[in-house]
Amino acid sequence: MENIEAVNIKGASIIDLSNGNFAFSIPVNQFRFDKSLMEEHFNENYLETEKFPKTTFTGAFKPSNLVSGEQTVSAKGEFNLHGQTKPVNIVGTVNKTNEQITIKAVFSIQLVDYKIKIPKAVFYNIAEEVEVTVYFEYKEL
Repeated sequence: MENIEAVNIKGASIIDLSNGNFAFSIPVNQFRFDKSLMEEHFNENYLETEKFPKTTFTGAFKPSNLVSGEQTVSAKGEFNLHGQTKPVNIVGTVNKTNEQITIKAVFSIQLVDYKIKIPKAVFYNIAEEVEVTVYFEYKEL
């Protein structure tokens, strides 16, 4: 199996520090791959980005009262991908300083849960479970 990795820096996110509400939206067609053919297949065959242009998460994290420094949080909410919305519980870290807040989380999704079909010709080359990493930086307004 080949390691397939894509990066997307076009996502947007918002966080409400008064209650822990957290949301993000990512344009799916902005994922960049090492190989242009992988990117084309990703957009046209697997994620169908013309029909499903973005992925989103809406929910809240706990504890919602962030302290300075790094702490582990759990975000419970709904993740939408490929037109399918599923409840998720994501564990991540929040690092709060005087200048900014960063959030990083790594979680896995099952492609079948989001009705993403893998053609039989490449079935053994693409994992049924995909690791997702999100990283956001915030500055207080």
